[in-house]
Amino acid sequence: MPERYEDSKLYRIRHSAAHIMAQAVLELFPDGHIAIGPPIEDGFYYDFELPRALTEDDLAAIEKRMREIIKGNHPFVRREVSAAEARKLFANQPYKLELIDGLEKGGTDEYGNKTSQPPVISTYRQDTFEDLCRGPHVANTSEINPDAIKLMSIAGAYWRGDSNREQLQRIYGTAWETAEELEDYLHRLEEAKARDHRKLGQELGLFTLSPLVGKGLPLWKPKGAILRDTLERFLRTEQMNSGYQPVITPHIGKLDLYRTSGHYPYYKDSQYSPIDVDGEEFLLKPMNCPHHIEIYRSEPRSYRDLPIRLAEFGTVYRYEQSGELTGLTRVRGFTVDDAHLFVRPDQLEEEFINVVRLIQFVFDTMGFKDFRARVGTRDANSDKFVGAPELWEKATNAILAAADKLGLNYHVAEGEAAFYGPKLDFIFRDVLKREWQLGTVQVDYNLPERFELEYMGEDNQMHRPVMIHRAPFGSMERFTGILIEHFAGAFPVWLAPVQARLIPVADRHVEYLQGVAAQMKAAGLRVEVDSDKARMNAKIRAAQEQKIPWMLIAGDRDVEGGTVSVRLRTGEDLGGMPVAEFIQKARHIDASKSLALI
Repeated sequence: MPERYEDSKLYRIRHSAAHIMAQAVLELFPDGHIAIGPPIEDGFYYDFELPRALTEDDLAAIEKRMREIIKGNHPFVRREVSAAEARKLFANQPYKLELIDGLEKGGTDEYGNKTSQPPVISTYRQDTFEDLCRGPHVANTSEINPDAIKLMSIAGAYWRGDSNREQLQRIYGTAWETAEELEDYLHRLEEAKARDHRKLGQELGLFTLSPLVGKGLPLWKPKGAILRDTLERFLRTEQMNSGYQPVITPHIGKLDLYRTSGHYPYYKDSQYSPIDVDGEEFLLKPMNCPHHIEIYRSEPRSYRDLPIRLAEFGTVYRYEQSGELTGLTRVRGFTVDDAHLFVRPDQLEEEFINVVRLIQFVFDTMGFKDFRARVGTRDANSDKFVGAPELWEKATNAILAAADKLGLNYHVAEGEAAFYGPKLDFIFRDVLKREWQLGTVQVDYNLPERFELEYMGEDNQMHRPVMIHRAPFGSMERFTGILIEHFAGAFPVWLAPVQARLIPVADRHVEYLQGVAAQMKAAGLRVEVDSDKARMNAKIRAAQEQKIPWMLIAGDRDVEGGTVSVRLRTGEDLGGMPVAEFIQKARHIDASKSLALI
């Protein structure tokens, strides 16, 4: 089981760096007010109410003072205090006083988050600064490398994320164990900017966002639609070969459907308001599974019919806060490569294993090698999960048994289940070492109970099927965004919207290349002829900027010999090649879904 970030040395370093930053800020602004300052992925932040807006010069001064504090070799000292002592200590800090009220009453921690832990009030002190905090921290500031910290940016933040509350200034920073790790992180950030799918999506003509259409509702341009369609065709073919049956369901459903499933009101805050239609309430579809359940229920089922595997690229809608929307990776309308399997209990393990193998096949085809598995289970102390404990135990045990049989390297994450059942998620790490949750498989005994699903058994008695929910991609939008960034827009040949651009040396060669293009299209390849009036070198450069895998150039000699001169987007010149030979190679690379260019 991998070490939890909260238990790592980096977490303690970053938590401690946040306190050191707060000390430096209050020294610069003695009348300032501090809010919260937790570690986050790859860094930390702290929120402040200050007499003026911070500047880049302020960040430089704060960072310099942080290094001085670190070199002072100050111990981090923890102590527990009563609520009265805490109020006296933070008498001039209104945000801390509000947090103390929450701690004293129970139910929230010092960051304002809900907690089931008893209300223990503790502080940590280093040098002249003391903060309300549960820890953990390093033992001494000397454990922090002063050359491995950096303040990154300034942003606005509402107190407790409430737009009706005070607006604070948030300073983001990062801290690492070594200067080399910091340098590598900063390099990855620069690389991430270059790979940003929002930037590349526009440059490569894949998708756009329109204020008139609405935030979080991407519009797929022709090249993006080709990329998406290629992904869908790939998965559809594999699903059909594995016994899945296609279905199509509407974009809305009656509110009672989602009340029965539990999606409403459990996820009410992430759904749009009901729509009144002739006195009946409808909801934009938040999930596909209730619709697939109704297809299952539409006719009698026998044990001989099972397993039934229903698959749909179904569009669903979620209400996301405007500030959380990000290109394709966080949207309000998205299409899930959804499937729901209705199985007999004795079929559960085999079907679950087959689903996992399908997901592994998808990842292998994409060239995704660096991923790990996570089993999300129910938190028995939480009220966000539905169903009887014994059903949860059966479902969880089924996932663990299948994962062990597959030899998966997984860890168990309590509280990470879906509200109706435990799940197995695959966490992919891209070339920038960022982690993304992609494929998911869920075992569900609860929805069959809620909808009273049945099949006639071999014993002529009615039995309850088990459901498996699965989505190898997760969502087409998010998966495409991840693909763009992972490949920096330079997709493998089989995914490239345009696989080859044909470039004439002069206008007289256009007709010849149009004939070559016709042959390639007949072979199932995606090509275009650049008949623009620009110079040949400019056309080559434009094709490389569009990250098109192959450039096929033709001059007089090629026309006479029935050849094309082949250049790769990497700049490599392969020289002349007979058209038939190139088409044969291209078809093989495309059909095999190779990551190679030739």
